[in-house]
Amino acid sequence: MSKTAQSVWENCLEFIKDNIQPQAYKTWFEPIVAVKFADNALSIQVPSKFFYEWLEEHYVKILKVALTKQLGENAKLVYIIKMENTYGNKQPFTEKIPSSNRTAVKAQDVDIPLNNKSPELRNPFIIPGIRNVKIESQLNPNYNFENFLEGDSNRLARSAGLAVAAKPGGTSFNPLLIFGGVGLGKTHLAHAIGVDIKDKYPEKTVLYISAEKFTQQYIDSVKKNNRNDFIHFYQIIDILIIDDVQFLSGKSGTQDVFFHIFNHLHQNGKQVILTSDKAPVDMQDIEQRLLSRFKWGLSAELQSPDFETRVSILKNKLYRDGVEMPEEIIEYVAKHIKSNIRELEGAIISLIAQSSFNKKEITTELAKQVVEKFVKNTKREVSIDYIQKIVSDYFQMDIDTLQSKTRKRHIVQARQLAMFFAKKFTKASLASIGSQIGKRDHATVLHACKTVDNLSSTDKQFRKYVEDLTKKLSV
Repeated sequence: MSKTAQSVWENCLEFIKDNIQPQAYKTWFEPIVAVKFADNALSIQVPSKFFYEWLEEHYVKILKVALTKQLGENAKLVYIIKMENTYGNKQPFTEKIPSSNRTAVKAQDVDIPLNNKSPELRNPFIIPGIRNVKIESQLNPNYNFENFLEGDSNRLARSAGLAVAAKPGGTSFNPLLIFGGVGLGKTHLAHAIGVDIKDKYPEKTVLYISAEKFTQQYIDSVKKNNRNDFIHFYQIIDILIIDDVQFLSGKSGTQDVFFHIFNHLHQNGKQVILTSDKAPVDMQDIEQRLLSRFKWGLSAELQSPDFETRVSILKNKLYRDGVEMPEEIIEYVAKHIKSNIRELEGAIISLIAQSSFNKKEITTELAKQVVEKFVKNTKREVSIDYIQKIVSDYFQMDIDTLQSKTRKRHIVQARQLAMFFAKKFTKASLASIGSQIGKRDHATVLHACKTVDNLSSTDKQFRKYVEDLTKKLSV
């Protein structure tokens, strides 16, 4: 009887099932589909690249033993990745991982043909005919709009990004400055805009670069005495994306050269996209003439996602990775990890790892253990909600009273302290702080911070408030 892909794989599964825990088998082997068997090579389809990498890292030995038992020492395994890009998007694509003439079940022998280019920027300053030189965009195609899920926390920034991608340099959002705290998706959104522009306008030159690398290139150009070539190179870019622009703080030479590059691009209808962990109004040691240009277009803030958005993000992550998880577990993780998206996705990966390594089923109890450890081992960024709770508890009032319009002195001071600590302990903009603490504007927050500074140096009792609250918030 001739062997088929299905029969070979079923025999392999019988062996695997007997040698691993039921939960691991259900998570990592049940979703696999046998696709083809030819020339002693079995092709299996897995749900995602994450899924493939997990198998290769954790189950390569048992796969090799199982396949060798069925097909002998010359057995080969070929992975086919079939991944539906986004939760709810039903258009799959397939990526084949070839085994060549090697035994592909050896993890170190498998090569995945990635589209990512060298991270080193090709800077063709000294090449004649610079306009004809192809400049690699440095974009990551995995960061796209399809997996950047929309919610109340990012709707303005995402919508502006889509508008810029549809008409780069042709909207009033130029520059587009995306700002917000760590792990909220600034870099993802910046890449997504660039990827979409490259898709719609392949003839346009798009370049993504970090402000740190831009600075280093400028320093190198000064050392090599080719500053003009450096400027000329950046002036031919159609869409310039600079990540973490706050890194330019205090670097007057780099700010000066960026000022000239920015002016040239803007005047010629080119698009500039910037990301920062601060709003322009909160940036320090950036020249005023540069800050004024940052404000020419739109500054869009990314805030911490709400519960519904966090659930959607987790479902999307699991869907793309081809891993199933009970709804109540997803909601538990989303409820307890609120600070940023990076931590949220990290917690889910930790949960999958704990389940596989410790041979435990994914339960609410296991999720609780993982989340507690994860939160404890992750540097905590104090939230504005948490600050308001600590301040209101300290002054024995509820949060509604703290946020109220009353002008009673002790309530006003408590509110001003909450604003002061929100500016000190978070990366939120003044406007965002004011919005979350009683719907005030950024000028009120600025006034509150100055008042707290003044009273701390003149009022002994008030200074004690500041010291006590600092200790509580620094724990």
